[in-house]
Amino acid sequence: MSSFRQVLRNPQFISFWLGQVISQFGDRINQMALIALVYSRRGTAPIELAIVMAFTIVPSFLVSPLAGVLVDRWNRKHTMVAADIIRAVLVVSIPLFCMHGTSMVPIYVLVFLVFSTSCFFLPSIFSVIPELVAPELLLIANSLINTTMIIAVVLGVALGGTLIEQVGPKTGFYIDAMTYAVSALLIGIIRIRAPQRQAVLRPPATGIRVAIRQVWREFIAGVQYMRQHPYVQFVFMTIYLLMAAAGALYIAGIVFIQSIFDSVTRDIGFLAVFIGAGFFLGALGYGRFGHRISRLRMLYLGMLLSGLVVGMFALVLAWYPYIGVAAGLAVVIGITVGPIFISGNTLILEAIPADMRGRVFSFLGIIMNLGFLVAMFLASRLAEFYLPRQVIIGVGLCLSGYGVVGLVHTAKACGEKTGPA
Repeated sequence: MSSFRQVLRNPQFISFWLGQVISQFGDRINQMALIALVYSRRGTAPIELAIVMAFTIVPSFLVSPLAGVLVDRWNRKHTMVAADIIRAVLVVSIPLFCMHGTSMVPIYVLVFLVFSTSCFFLPSIFSVIPELVAPELLLIANSLINTTMIIAVVLGVALGGTLIEQVGPKTGFYIDAMTYAVSALLIGIIRIRAPQRQAVLRPPATGIRVAIRQVWREFIAGVQYMRQHPYVQFVFMTIYLLMAAAGALYIAGIVFIQSIFDSVTRDIGFLAVFIGAGFFLGALGYGRFGHRISRLRMLYLGMLLSGLVVGMFALVLAWYPYIGVAAGLAVVIGITVGPIFISGNTLILEAIPADMRGRVFSFLGIIMNLGFLVAMFLASRLAEFYLPRQVIIGVGLCLSGYGVVGLVHTAKACGEKTGPA
């Protein structure tokens, strides 16, 4: 545990860590408040919720490519602070200016702007980690960041719903704005361990077109770099498949849990807490012992194990529909998924140069959202012909199959390198 203590004794990392945890928690409060706002205006209207969800995801496709280029050119600390301040102003504008009428259009616009700003914040988080800790502590720092990010999401979902029911959506938006302000303060006081390569985008004397062409060239350079780097391709493919599984399970899993336990949201939130607990345990264990297995092999092993547990979740609960059994399996799912994200992020940080990180993590965000959306709509279509349990088992088989193929490929590659004795 000495490595964990080394990271936790770093005051710069602690301040940065707390800032991103609070910011992530604020994102979930924001989503709960939006759900309550839609319900207060439209009642149980799935199409309105779907539109709100679309405005939270679409920015990742439209804004992230440009954001990745600019994050690599700007001071990342200043970018995160500015993003938090802008998000605080935008969120507080919802109860101040947009809750007195009946139209949802102004809210859609503000939601789009909030999550467009987040496209600058998220790639900056992972890009700045190597500048706060020593290289040998990068795996530990990544496991702490990923662990607490998931915990913040889980707590935001589990506690945010209850909080919003008590205080209402208007107060919820005020609380969300406050979390962004606190995050900006905590990140603002950190000091970067080493100077970064900085290049602020300014149109040259020849005109704005030259600046646009330069940004476009850097965007293309990022795409070409990722196409040429095998580790980055492996990570992207793995994370895409994992998020596609999450999108499919978002539809099939919720319906399955509702039918098994005859509840609407209570047991879903309850199980989310246990998945978060498992993620914490998996990340903690991998951060402590992850050096004993290669990052790439850990990716494939995690996919294999998570697929098996997801399939077991559907099969076991169909036979033994007890919430205690579901909670235990949810913990194991979290344990197997945690190391996948940590090893993937660490692989990227170890493989790419500093001036490419923003672009790479922006592209990763696009891949994650694309996988989630495509699989979500595909699963909703499959659910018309198959039972939710069957869809979940199919997802598990896909995950495990990918893990097996990857492990076999990795073993063959290692054998070819070593050769016969």
